[in-house]
Amino acid sequence: MSLHERPASSPVGEAIPHESAALHVTGHALYTDDLGVRLQNLLHAWPVQSPHAHAEVTALDTAPALAVPGVVRVLTAADVPGVNDAGVKGDEPLFPQVARYHGHAVCWVLAESEEAARVGASAVRVTWTPLPSVVTVAEAIAAGAFQGAQSTLSRGDVAVGFAQAAHVLTGEFDIGGQEHFYLETNAALAHVDEAGQVFIQSSTQHPTETQEITAHVLGVPSSHVTVQCLRMGGGFGGKEMQPHGYAAIAALGTTLTGRPVRLRLNRTQDLTMTGKRHPFHAVWKAGFDENGRFTALEVTLTSDGGWSLDLSEPVMARALCHIDNAYFIPHVLAHGRIARTNKTSQTAFRGFGGPQGMLVVEDILGRAAPRLGLDAHELRARNFYQPGEATPYGQPVRHAERLHDLWAQLLTRSDFHARRAEVAAFNAAHPHTKRGLSVTPVKFGISFNFTAYNQAGALVHVYKDGSVLINHGGTEMGQGLHTKMMQVAATALGVPLSSVRLAPTRTDKVPNTSATAASSGADLNGGAVKDACDQIRARLSEVAAGTLGVHPDDVRFEAGRVCALGHPERGMAFAELVHDAYHRRTPLWAAGFYRTPGLHWDRAAMQGEPFKYFSYGAAVTEVEVDGFTGAYRVRRADVLHDVGDSLSPLIDLGQVEGGYVQGLGWLTLEELRWDESGGPNRGRLLTQSASTYKLPSFSELPEVFNVALLERATETGVVYGSKAVGEPPLMLAISAREALREACAAFGPPGRETVLRSPATPEAVYWALNTARRATGKQVAADD
Repeated sequence: MSLHERPASSPVGEAIPHESAALHVTGHALYTDDLGVRLQNLLHAWPVQSPHAHAEVTALDTAPALAVPGVVRVLTAADVPGVNDAGVKGDEPLFPQVARYHGHAVCWVLAESEEAARVGASAVRVTWTPLPSVVTVAEAIAAGAFQGAQSTLSRGDVAVGFAQAAHVLTGEFDIGGQEHFYLETNAALAHVDEAGQVFIQSSTQHPTETQEITAHVLGVPSSHVTVQCLRMGGGFGGKEMQPHGYAAIAALGTTLTGRPVRLRLNRTQDLTMTGKRHPFHAVWKAGFDENGRFTALEVTLTSDGGWSLDLSEPVMARALCHIDNAYFIPHVLAHGRIARTNKTSQTAFRGFGGPQGMLVVEDILGRAAPRLGLDAHELRARNFYQPGEATPYGQPVRHAERLHDLWAQLLTRSDFHARRAEVAAFNAAHPHTKRGLSVTPVKFGISFNFTAYNQAGALVHVYKDGSVLINHGGTEMGQGLHTKMMQVAATALGVPLSSVRLAPTRTDKVPNTSATAASSGADLNGGAVKDACDQIRARLSEVAAGTLGVHPDDVRFEAGRVCALGHPERGMAFAELVHDAYHRRTPLWAAGFYRTPGLHWDRAAMQGEPFKYFSYGAAVTEVEVDGFTGAYRVRRADVLHDVGDSLSPLIDLGQVEGGYVQGLGWLTLEELRWDESGGPNRGRLLTQSASTYKLPSFSELPEVFNVALLERATETGVVYGSKAVGEPPLMLAISAREALREACAAFGPPGRETVLRSPATPEAVYWALNTARRATGKQVAADD
């Protein structure tokens, strides 16, 4: 069978619960911080943090901390035997001489208890020399404070495109960041075994990179460090790069003291010390012909990278590659640059720059529609990619017709046109409450922008009793990857799901893994697991062929039975065949490998085919807005999303629902605020707790929430015909923001552009609707 074909009856495609669901809800699921109680003489780490956004450490006195009862050691730069850096760009000193953001840790205290470590950290005497700081993107642009490569994506000639335009519009747009706010904060637990191996339990999406960073900090080969990730209580990209330094601190502590070291950030520390989704600033110019079709787009994107590069360069590359979203734009010139500010180093977040790029073009269309005299949904549909067209970076948009079909299905399923009439009638009858209804599409490329990362390994063992153990390079953060991998293995070997067990992700089992990111976990690791299982199955087929008297190609594996093609009565149990194979000295284990074929990408020229395929989706969202306060509720959301042939429908539905809600948070609720004043707390994160940072909860869920997966959507060349589901659904929530724009516009006269901030908080919505209302000359008591 080819990679995408699946047996008629198999565990793949069954709607089964998450493999750890029962453990999650009963509290029996173990996380990194739960494992420390099993170790004796455990030490706890606590940071000494900078009270300045930018300051040099001119003196560091650790003696007062060592006088605190329970404090064992204070870790400083002088203790590092290897390289004092926790990043991959050489710009993230683990123990900095110059603090680059408010809350930057300059040293760490190890103590017998967490409280002793905290008291010890407060006793460390640091002499600071404050330095000038840059806190906002606007300040960075004015100061020319940029870092990393500046990229340009281009196609055609925008001057020609604007000359052909009947309408030329310009604008600026600021996009807010987002806090990951995973349930489990960053955590690491390290100890040294009798052979001198450093063993680290880490809440990390990238165990291999955690291993490599730790090794170079310690000055030892990677083979001397083993990293295990049992599971994460959420990651969302925030644990792709950020955990490495914390693991290195724990590892350094354990090598110096000979005692296990636990490092777990509390919520405030996690909020103030770790990176966020990149805020973006966009300046754009767009041209449209007389029919509302794009003729040209020129845009400059500036992201807030924070104090170091982290993943800012590939995040910007993906933003530029998604500036088109689902729309063909004949002439494009897009510049990308990364601001250096005195904030946490902004990092990966679900969508990895794609949401910011897509939001720019959707904001342009939402603002342009009334000025072009078109309904927004019609303007969007007129600009959709057609079969045979390619992206600005040169990749053909395969299955473009699928987007058209999906769009039409969703409009029918959601009764879109009938409800538009209902919304118009409601708005005409209610002067102080308005509703908005909007539909937006998603086209999201799947694969890492960096081609080398598109590979994965797996290790599969079949034991003599027929039971199966799999180990792969992906990490589990609640997204259901392990569940899918068990289904893939059971299907490939033709055994019941109950026969398969999965071992924790460890760097000494599957080496040189890529991060579980870019929505590629199931594609990459599923391909590797299937490859390993196919090797074992081929060997077992040779043994079964002799017993059954048929050619090996005519041996069938299904539901724990092995039989001859067309003769189910001539068969044996899988366990019986395995037993026989063992006694014939047949290898019953295999290392699998998969690399995504057909990818090529020139990062300098921003041209090539960086994605295996595109995931499509669309959402219709209806909102209701209070004209006195700007408060709103999401009345209904209808989603239709393309996941190919789902590996695990229950898991995928949950991912689509969760992605939409997290996107709803980013676009309408979650607002990061830093102190931008010139006072002593300049650069301090103001929204550093759940009381000041608003997350979506049950009360923000759509009152009616209809989610469906596109049917008959096989994706060839991908494991069992499936598609990625992790990131693309987040952008479905753009429809909610556009619905809010429609509702705000309904307070004013038709044909006017409505500008809406992002995030569209109730405050932002109020100012947008009030601007529209003032255009009518009407005032309400709330204005006085």
